[in-house]
Amino acid sequence: MSTLTGTWTLLRLILRRDRLLMPLWVVFLGLVPLAYAPSFRDLFPTDAARAQYAAAGANNAGFVALYGRLDGSSLGELVAWRAGFVPVMIALISLLVVIRHTRVEEETGRRELVGSTVVGRHAGLAAALIATLAANLLVAVVLALGTSGEGLPVAGSWAFGLEFAAAGWAFAGVGAVAAQLTRGAGGARGIAIGVLGAAYVLRVVGDLSGMGGGGLSWLTWLSPIGWAQRLHPYSGDQWWVLALPAACTSALAVLAVALSGRRDVGGGLLPERTGPATAAPSLRSPSALAWRLHRGLLAGWIAGFLALGVVFGGVAKSTGDLLDENPNLQQVFARLGGKAAIVDSYFAAVMGILGLVAAGYAIQATMRLRAEETSLRAEPLLTTGVGRLRWAGSHLVFSVLGPALALAVGGLAAGLTHGLNTGDLGQVPRVWAAALAQLPAVWVLAAVAVALVGLVPRLAPAAWGALAACLLLGLVGAALQLSHWLLDVSPFTHIPRLPGGTVRTAPLLWLVALAVALGVAGLVGLRRRDIPVG
Repeated sequence: MSTLTGTWTLLRLILRRDRLLMPLWVVFLGLVPLAYAPSFRDLFPTDAARAQYAAAGANNAGFVALYGRLDGSSLGELVAWRAGFVPVMIALISLLVVIRHTRVEEETGRRELVGSTVVGRHAGLAAALIATLAANLLVAVVLALGTSGEGLPVAGSWAFGLEFAAAGWAFAGVGAVAAQLTRGAGGARGIAIGVLGAAYVLRVVGDLSGMGGGGLSWLTWLSPIGWAQRLHPYSGDQWWVLALPAACTSALAVLAVALSGRRDVGGGLLPERTGPATAAPSLRSPSALAWRLHRGLLAGWIAGFLALGVVFGGVAKSTGDLLDENPNLQQVFARLGGKAAIVDSYFAAVMGILGLVAAGYAIQATMRLRAEETSLRAEPLLTTGVGRLRWAGSHLVFSVLGPALALAVGGLAAGLTHGLNTGDLGQVPRVWAAALAQLPAVWVLAAVAVALVGLVPRLAPAAWGALAACLLLGLVGAALQLSHWLLDVSPFTHIPRLPGGTVRTAPLLWLVALAVALGVAGLVGLRRRDIPVG
């Protein structure tokens, strides 16, 4: 029997399991940049206006850090540049999908069960990679057809789409290798996301150095994110660059197969730290066990929010400096409060991004309930004197308080960094409050996950779909001029735009009430249904 026997059968299984989530993120990420084309046409209708904006953006360290280098001023180049962070999102999703269908399958015992049939050793890994690479190609097709429909050059549109796909390919390979290294899916995700973070930092440092004529611009060429952006859609279309992510993906896939053949099913190549033979007295309660399970994840997210806060706070001053270089923006924001208004608008936008990221953590913490159930670890615990609600509550504490702590750290870091840059530490409380104002919306999405786990556990992954819908509405809803009733579906639409906006308590109270209602419904369902439900 070949080691790849059963690959196509497992591929069909993956497509069936991801029949809701995969089309959602493929279409969503493929359509997000389409909203930028009409926005740039409206804001900068002439070549001269676009050239002026491009000159300001290309010399703005904050924009270069977020989106990459801008080498031209055509409409297509501006759209591709503005979408410069989307490849990072595609890379993150790609590595998570591969780990989900490889390491998670082993962790839950399904890999061993499937492997007892006529299925080759590497069939699961091959199926996961094929599905993820094909999904990235579909993102490229959706984006290329969409941007071509907006009147942008066809060749540049295909280069734009392949830029996105190239980032996903490379980090699908990273996820495949990471899945071979650790016994747990959490450790594999941590390794792969750490590599993604390092690649992003290399791209940022290289681009910032190149902007200033420094000697570290070569660092960009060490990053798969940098490779993708060096394709330069609508500006030369350097097709040869695609050879780099293609070679990297192939090499990582071969390495993953080789590593997979050197380990036992269910095991990892990295040695595990053995624990004591008997549990400490501090582990004699569900809350203590939940803390042991969640502490690593919480620490990682807090560190990430700290880093994001420092980056967002450091960029804030440079957004205000745009007014010094663009008379048109000066006239617009003079009526709104000048430079302070554009900085407040910037912080309101990035705090919304922090809120969406925090919602991702809240959903992940909530889904730990489902993971404990499907891995058959919850049932032995519930056979003791621990009740279902007590068990669930020990995990949901992290769904509620974890995002609050992460947002508090991110907001404080952003406020302090901005305050130190400008010499005005009075901005710290305003920025911190803007971060914490996102909590009611975050709790609503966490409560959606609780409701799905409790009432329809097989559809629990759809909680990620709810987050994706909120992200889509937040990024492109206003640009596409969607109706208010559709925008109001996202709880983040009802969060006040702080700092600088007006705070109304009624929407926040309604969001909290909705979160409580959904959470209670989910807990009632969890208390009444069978455990486990496969």
